[in-house]
Amino acid sequence: MDERVELRRIGAAAIGLAIVLTVACGGGGSRVDGADRAAQTRTNAAESATDVAPRADTTWVATATIPEVAVYTEPEASEPSHRLANPNENGAPLVFLVDGTDASGDWVPVHLPVRPNGSKGWIRASDVTLAQNDYRMTVELSAHRLRLTKGGELVVETPVGVGTTDTPTPGGVYYIKELLLPPDPDGAYGPYAYGLSGFSNNPELATFNGGTGVIGIHGTNDPATVGQDVSHGCIRLTNDVITELAGILPLGTPVDIRP
Repeated sequence: MDERVELRRIGAAAIGLAIVLTVACGGGGSRVDGADRAAQTRTNAAESATDVAPRADTTWVATATIPEVAVYTEPEASEPSHRLANPNENGAPLVFLVDGTDASGDWVPVHLPVRPNGSKGWIRASDVTLAQNDYRMTVELSAHRLRLTKGGELVVETPVGVGTTDTPTPGGVYYIKELLLPPDPDGAYGPYAYGLSGFSNNPELATFNGGTGVIGIHGTNDPATVGQDVSHGCIRLTNDVITELAGILPLGTPVDIRP
């Protein structure tokens, strides 16, 4: 999202509540009624950790079950390093990507949706539910390419627009923290937009539109720009691809952004 646009979260928590998403590539709009894409709260294709044994090529997603989750630098630390609200600032359920393949025990290591990029911490297992997710996304910046796998099998490969030299898309491992709906599916941001757990490293975007410069993945009404260095750091897809992804990807899906 390269300009300001109103967005509202897809999900029951946002009923009647207009909120502004201040991502590095835009902000702003409205929610959708109905089932609210069950992926928002049930992580879509993810399965309950109590029902399924761990599988190869699988990550774990932790979904908060309490209004505020305390995050610690290490288990049993005396004071939390962060306290994160559930729902999050845009009304989406608070989710974490688990760091590693072991989600057992009283404490869970997780990636955090906070600055600086790459932040990690520990949360209490009693504060979340755990689910498995077979999907993984890789974005190759120099190749302008997105690859999505499920259980290690390639299911989507598509060109993407990425950040410019002045406003580059930051590399690193992030995850999908929210799904939002622009007010105009034929507008600059297409029919859907994902907010990621990462942020622009450009100081000028640290407070973009009054927000924190979150990196997103979204559609576009200018498909000719897909495959180019065009954005303020967000990842730009054609509308048909972002629509396909919105129908299958659970929150917490890892997004590995590479050079």
